[in-house]
Amino acid sequence: MSDTYPRLVQLLVKNFGFETDEINPEDTFSQLELDSLALVELTLTVQQEFGIKLSDDDLGSDDTLGQAAEVIESKLVVA
Repeated sequence: MSDTYPRLVQLLVKNFGFETDEINPEDTFSQLELDSLALVELTLTVQQEFGIKLSDDDLGSDDTLGQAAEVIESKLVVA
């Protein structure tokens, strides 16, 4: 996953008040209690941080952080 997952974790720490040690790749966004508005905010932040475009369906509440990192990485390869 290169540095995509750690960068995603840092976005969650910086923008949503999580601690690094309370986030795991297997956690879903709903387990982290991120609602749909928070997911929209995260999507916008990810797009800016990584310089990619995400669709509304790319990050869902049932997706794990590991899956999200894979989606982001797949967009980086295309970009």
